[in-house]
Amino acid sequence: MNYHKVKNVIPLRDYMLFIQFEDGTNKKYDVKPLFSKWSEFKALTDIKGLFEQVKVDQGGYGIVWNDYIDLSCEELYNNGIIQQQAVDYDEYRQEKAI
Repeated sequence: MNYHKVKNVIPLRDYMLFIQFEDGTNKKYDVKPLFSKWSEFKALTDIKGLFEQVKVDQGGYGIVWNDYIDLSCEELYNNGIIQQQAVDYDEYRQEKAI
């Protein structure tokens, strides 16, 4: 199976994520619907600063916040909203990150 590996992730306002994939695709992913779907994700709102600690999992197969909260690269790719414009990752991080 070919995976859509994650290259970079940026936490944005309102529990949104900007995801940059290794194939050059950029997407935004809304984490809010997961708060009611899986109780573990509620910690992202309850624990101050946890949401901002998101990082790419080893190998790019997903993203993680801690040992209990993660998302697969395929979840992010399949359910993220594609961003048409080309994005300079470092510039975007400085302008949009929370």
